[in-house]
Amino acid sequence: MFANIGVPGLILVVVLALIVFGPKKLPEIGKAAGNTLREFKDSTRDLTDDAKNEINEVKTIVKGEKKEDK
Repeated sequence: MFANIGVPGLILVVVLALIVFGPKKLPEIGKAAGNTLREFKDSTRDLTDDAKNEINEVKTIVKGEKKEDK
């Protein structure tokens, strides 16, 4: 989606952001966006870790049942 912006387009976006939000608000907005992305990343990692743990538990149970069948 953003692959075709290029340097001139990026400069235009930065200038528009400076005009709309002002130079004092931009660092706060950037910090808030960074914190949001970090929290999303941590939540995603927790979800994938939970899913991996569930899969490992099921594998352990299945292996235990196969050993009992022999």
